[in-house]
Amino acid sequence: MINRIYLKDCLSFKEVDAEFSHGLNVFTGPSGAGKSILMQAILSLFSLGDVKQNLGEVLLSDTKIENDVFAIDKDDDIIIKTIKKEKVRFFLNNQTISRKNLNEFSNNLIKHLNLKDTSDFNSSKLILFLDKLTLLKKKEFKDIKQKFNTSYLELSNITKQLKKISDDESKLEELKEFAKFEIEKIENINPSADEYEELNFLKRKLAKKDKIEDAIKKSTGILEFNQSVSTVLELLELDSNFFDETMNELTSIFENFNDSLYELEDIDIENVLDRIEKLSALQKRFGSIKEALEYKEQKKIELDSYENISFEKSILEKKYKILSEEINILAKELTLYRQESASILEKKINEYLKSLYLSNAKININTKNLDATGVDEIVFELNGVDLSTISSGEYNRLRLALLTSMSEFDIVDNGVLFLDEIDANLSGKESDAIANVLFKLSKSYQIFAISHQPQLTSTAHQHFLVDKKNGISTVSLLDKKQTINEIARMISGEKITNEALEFAKNIINKEE
Repeated sequence: MINRIYLKDCLSFKEVDAEFSHGLNVFTGPSGAGKSILMQAILSLFSLGDVKQNLGEVLLSDTKIENDVFAIDKDDDIIIKTIKKEKVRFFLNNQTISRKNLNEFSNNLIKHLNLKDTSDFNSSKLILFLDKLTLLKKKEFKDIKQKFNTSYLELSNITKQLKKISDDESKLEELKEFAKFEIEKIENINPSADEYEELNFLKRKLAKKDKIEDAIKKSTGILEFNQSVSTVLELLELDSNFFDETMNELTSIFENFNDSLYELEDIDIENVLDRIEKLSALQKRFGSIKEALEYKEQKKIELDSYENISFEKSILEKKYKILSEEINILAKELTLYRQESASILEKKINEYLKSLYLSNAKININTKNLDATGVDEIVFELNGVDLSTISSGEYNRLRLALLTSMSEFDIVDNGVLFLDEIDANLSGKESDAIANVLFKLSKSYQIFAISHQPQLTSTAHQHFLVDKKNGISTVSLLDKKQTINEIARMISGEKITNEALEFAKNIINKEE
């Protein structure tokens, strides 16, 4: 619920700081005082309208929302802020959030009832509610729904596989040729995993071969003085072992290199360079020789699958046929349960419609193409006609009857309702009916409504007066005496009569 709203510099409002309670919160006031501006400003805090205020803040509690991105647990309070300077910026619990993401987040909290919003009569949404209602009444429905969901998911996967096979079949020869080409291209080179590094080492060795050979020839002269140095050390009575070992090691190095020269003589440097170039091309394309070899194996698997595509297709088609038959049976079972729940909901809606001076709401369950919800499409009628043809007043009352009926089953998520002048241009008895239904609905929702009639105003848990003086709008919470005076003004105008006051007292006392 919304605990507090703060607005600063919002058109005719210099500052608004208001706290709210559960239940029905009603705003009244003279025409042009700023009621609609205030309502739109509150909605804009949830990214449900254009931001007009320079600064805005809303505090919410008991939302039961969890959000890992913004580290929100279901028992946490939520603060949404808007700041308008050169541009509008939104914040959720002091973290920046985009307008789009805030709008999506707010859809879990806020329901704005206006004629443009037809989501309450959305078929998928109503099916979800009917399924929840059915689960309350029929425990076995859970298993049937679970089986349907599992089977539908499997059927969807098979459908995707069959579509891929169908697409592949149309270009099968092309795919085969491409796979063969890719495999042969790598196999013609026939690389091994470490070959590139080994050949580069050999290349470096060959490049230094002549230089090393010349250097060894120049340095072999030192070996001719080997015996002379040993003789000197003996005459000096010094141990010559260290010198002998060093010279032996040097002789061994020179001999080993000379031995390797014979191996290098047989190597064709042009072939080595050519091989390195081919391996380098593979590395450039695939990232490494290892990845090139993995790609070759992948293409071999694909080639095998293309060869077996007809066999795979026949197996999948058999599975598809069996699953389709199972799903159609499950979908029909879902329909039967939903029809029963739809009758319960329809009966409850018509009970409320009777008090709203309407009747004959009908919930039709039509058949549609199979999708994740089944084969059912929910279509509402009022007095035998489609909802697109009924008046706005009838539409609003039907929607209130639907929402109130749904709330009675205690399986709808609590939230906040904003109503656009729900009782405007209604007769006294119709206004009274709207007030009674909204009072009932306020047990499940926190409701914000602008009212033009005393009936709804008298049922409010909190009554706020929106007034304007010297071009500045203000909002104030009224006590019982002030509410009586405001209701009397609504009845008789600015010049309040005794009869209006008496009527206001009676209607307030009646609600108590």
